[in-house]
Amino acid sequence: MFALIFGGSGSGKSEYAEKLSCELAQKNEKYYIATMIPYGEEGKKRVERHKKLREGKDFYTIEQTMHISGALEKIKNPRNSTVLIECMSNLVANEMFEPGGNTQSIIKECMTIRDKCSNIIIVTNDESTREYIRQLAYINRQLAQDADIVEEVVYSVPVRLKTIYEII
Repeated sequence: MFALIFGGSGSGKSEYAEKLSCELAQKNEKYYIATMIPYGEEGKKRVERHKKLREGKDFYTIEQTMHISGALEKIKNPRNSTVLIECMSNLVANEMFEPGGNTQSIIKECMTIRDKCSNIIIVTNDESTREYIRQLAYINRQLAQDADIVEEVVYSVPVRLKTIYEII
């Protein structure tokens, strides 16, 4: 079984995915692949909240923040295992922004897990993430139209995209 569970922040998608994992696993082992890198206090609080949600559910937790199929090495008997990946949005961000990341391999790696395990449940965010990006792009475009100078910094080198005034 392969299930994709999505919803907005605070929608209950994680709790539901855990419940579904428990139902699908029956007597099989359950693995929780945690993809979040807990930056700052807010990140640490979120990790602790998710750990409390899992208490008493007999999940084996695997911290795998990148290259998701690497978690298979820690799964004793994949054919008799249910794997919950929490969460795709964290994994994509890690693969995009951490050294050595590769977003192009994510789908293939997830399918590798799907092909080797009894059940795989992936938690991801919904369209609100896309809306966030759309809103940010809109705001950036509007600000760039009114700005006197627009520069992008690439590898510590500023690249001027727009200028109205000559800077001395």
